Formats: sequence, structure tokens, C-alpha cells
Amino acid sequence: MESYYLDWANLLLRWVHVITAIAWIGSSFYFVFLDSSLVPPTSAQLREQGVGGELWAVHGGGFYNPQKYAVAPKVVPENLHWFYWESYSTWLSGFALFTVSYLWSARTYLIDSSLVNWSSGAAISVAVSFLAVFWMLYDLICRGFGQRRHGDAIVGALVLVVVCLASWLACQWFAGRAAFLIVGAMIATAMSANVFFVIIPGQRTTVKALREGRPVDPIHGQRAKQRSVHNTYFTLPVLFAMLSNHYSFTYSHANNWIVLILMMFAGAAIRQFFVMRHGFKLGRNRHPWPYALVGVAVIALVIVWLRPAPRPVAAPGAPAVASQAVPVVIAQVQQVIAQRCAMCHGADVQMKNVRLDSPESLKQHAQAVYQQVVVTRVMPMNNATGITDAERALIGRWFDQGAKVD
Repeated sequence: MESYYLDWANLLLRWVHVITAIAWIGSSFYFVFLDSSLVPPTSAQLREQGVGGELWAVHGGGFYNPQKYAVAPKVVPENLHWFYWESYSTWLSGFALFTVSYLWSARTYLIDSSLVNWSSGAAISVAVSFLAVFWMLYDLICRGFGQRRHGDAIVGALVLVVVCLASWLACQWFAGRAAFLIVGAMIATAMSANVFFVIIPGQRTTVKALREGRPVDPIHGQRAKQRSVHNTYFTLPVLFAMLSNHYSFTYSHANNWIVLILMMFAGAAIRQFFVMRHGFKLGRNRHPWPYALVGVAVIALVIVWLRPAPRPVAAPGAPAVASQAVPVVIAQVQQVIAQRCAMCHGADVQMKNVRLDSPESLKQHAQAVYQQVVVTRVMPMNNATGITDAERALIGRWFDQGAKVD
């Protein structure tokens, strides 16, 4: 029964997480587009009011004219909309989902004993520390180099080194699926921490100074802008890391950390294309197609690299391989299932509401068993029960022969 309620918690938290992430990423992408698309106002009245850029847009049958002030309006209105709950809600729901999906069952989902045989407590502590340590290192890099000459390039290079090191460590210490998620959560934590510790406090300080008639220190706006730009480049890498746990051919590869780094790099390059595309339309920079080309080329390289070896095909008229020709009876499959799968899909526990301890249930879930055990090799999770290649092949032959139970 516990697994049933955990599945519901997982589903509902995932639903909330996706909704809030859409709200956060959507507003973030919109403001990056807006900043890149603003043009100086033609109206003398707007310039007199301190407007530095404006945009005319049409959407949903209406015309919109958003404006951005060079510094701030002469009078700061009482009712300001602050964009922060989208970020906080996304992180809180994401961490809750991480807790329910991985930390709650660390022995099953977080730990791969063939890599490091952690205790559950140690694995959880180290996994969570990735989130905190990366934020501290990233923040130190930004504060130490962000305002220097060529600071953006220096920060970008150092952050890339830290991300690569963290990806390698996570994939050496944790199950591949969990490692990818930890790296994604690590970067997402830095994104939300940027909002919580830098962007919103800086904006509050600026608004307070304006309302009190004091000079505004430009450092707050500079830091907020820098962190917002970082967040937009982090977005696509984070989304890949989060979605990859559904595709075992990425995280189960022997060099999975390289797969993760390459795909995150491709995501950042593609995001750069979209960021610069708005400026190109206004003649501010060259066409950013090389960034898109690099991103797509890296993805294509990974696709070719990870492609499975073709299955040998017997020549026409050649005799069938003996192991393929011998019929597999259900008792043989049940023996494997009882030893390798029944502890999570038997009478006592039915993970994902799947039970496999009878011929009828095996027949019912034959397609899923074949897909998860033989094709993707995702199950048993992290191969905690030690299923062998020969046992996977046995299940595969049973399925190929029609998944018979009589």
C-alpha cells in the first residue's frame, strides 16, 4: 500500500512541478526576449519619462506596448509585480519530488552498489550536498570574477569546469539515472538561489532607495542581469537532465558523464541561438546560426555514438541457433521473476501497481517486462538483484515466442 501512495505523491508532485516550471521558464524566456527586442522610443514624451526601450506586439487579438525604463520611473508605483514565486514553487516542488522519487527509497533508486555501496544516510547526505556545494562554488565564482574585464567569459569557463567535475563525480558515485537527476537538480538549485539570494534582494534594495530618494547603486542591477542571463543558459541543460531519466540509453552508458556533459552543452548552445536571434532581427549582431549548428551537430554525434550494435541476422537457409529454437516454458520465466523481480512486484509489494507473481499477470505485463528488462535494461533498478544477461535473454526468447503461459 505504501508504494501505491508514493506513486500518487510522485504523480501529483510531478504535475505541480511541471506547472510551476512552465510558469517560471515561460516568464524567464519572455523577459530575455523582451530585453533583446526593445528599441529606443520614438516618442519624446516617453524619453522624457525615462523610458529606454519599448516593444510593440500583438497577441490574442490585442496590441501591447511594454516599456523598460533606463533606470527607473520618476515615481515608483506602490503595486509592483515581483517575479519570484514561480521560481520558489518550482524548486520546492522539485525537491519534494526528488525526495519522494529518490531519497525516500535511496537503496533502490539512488545507490548502485557496484559503484559505491553507500548506506542510505550517506548516499542521501552526499546527494543533497551536491546542491549546496555547487551553489556556493558558483556564487563565489560570480562574485569573484563577474565584474572583472572579460568577466562573463571567465565565469562561463569556470562554471563549465565545475559542472563537468560534478557530472563525473555524480556518475562515479550514484546510479546513472540518479546521477543525471542530481546534476540537473544541482544546476536548478543555483537558478532558484540566484533569484532568492541575488536578484530579488537587489531589486528590493533598488526600489527602497528610489522611494527614499537616495542614489541607486548600479551593482544590484548588474548582478541581477548577470544571474538572469545565467539562468536562461542553464534552462535547457536542466530540462535534459530531468527528462533523461526516462531514457536509459543515456544514463546507462559506460561513459554516461560524457553523454550528460555533451547534451547539456548542446542545450546551452541552442539557447544561445535563440537569445541572439532577437538581436539579429534588429541588426545588433550577426546571425547566430553557428550556435544552433554546433548544438545540433553535438546531438547528432551523441546519437551516432550511442546507437546499439545491430543484432546478427542469420543468412537465408541457415539453421536456427539452438538457444533460439528451444521453446521457453513459463516455469523458466517464473523462476527468474521470482528471484529477480518479485520482491518489488509480488504479493507483498506492487511497485507501480504491477504484480508479476502469476502466469496471468506475467502475460498481462509481458510487453512492459520485455521492454524494461530486455530492451532498455532499466529493470531491475540498478540491477540490485543481479539479473544476468542469460536471464534477460531467456525472457526475451519467451516474449519472441509469443509470451505463452500454457
